[in-house]
Amino acid sequence: PHRLALLVPFRERFEELLAFVPYMHSFLSKKRIRHHIFILNQVDHFRFNRASLINVGFLESGNDTDYIAMHDVDLLPLNEQLDYSFPEAGPFHVASPELHPLYHYKTYVGGILLLTKQHYELCNGMSNRFWGWGREDDEFYRRIKGAGLQVRRPTGITTGYETFQHLHDPAWRKRDQKRIAAQKQEQFKVDREGGLNNVRYRIESRTALSVAGAPCTVLNILLECDTSETPWCTFG
Repeated sequence: PHRLALLVPFRERFEELLAFVPYMHSFLSKKRIRHHIFILNQVDHFRFNRASLINVGFLESGNDTDYIAMHDVDLLPLNEQLDYSFPEAGPFHVASPELHPLYHYKTYVGGILLLTKQHYELCNGMSNRFWGWGREDDEFYRRIKGAGLQVRRPTGITTGYETFQHLHDPAWRKRDQKRIAAQKQEQFKVDREGGLNNVRYRIESRTALSVAGAPCTVLNILLECDTSETPWCTFG
């Protein structure tokens, strides 16, 4: 039987985490999806790097899981018809543009995306060049296409933009959307060199936690940055 590694990139959003872990454990258990929740907690002093955290989560998720969900901590699925099963036919975008409360462009693959481990490796994971908020999933869409894979999306869901609860409060938690040095030009390029093969990191600690009775593993992750390659990884 298949087992899902739920990979949740994370930094300092504990109130969202306290809601997310028990909710997702209950949601997936009801659907009889075998799963393990990994909180990928970035504890270095560089800017947030969602894609690198997902690469690390993939590498650290162990051999007892055979597919992953890249899952935002602030997005909760409300419709039990949403499919989290093994995406054999190719990447399955749960938070599709027709359903996501905020992002509606047709090449969007952020929020919640399922892939078999084999397909993620075929894409060489995600680019490590995206520090700060945004754009890494747009680059990943091009990797998916380049690997000859087709993104599939939910059908028959009638709840529209009410399909998910979005927990993020922009007034309380501002996103790091600065564009530093050559970052603005770089963010539109496809990274043909990097990904799973060159993510640099150290695991500071690995802790099994229970949140309101729901189990998860917290990985405290120290990412490394080559400032000659991506000077925008620091706030400068």
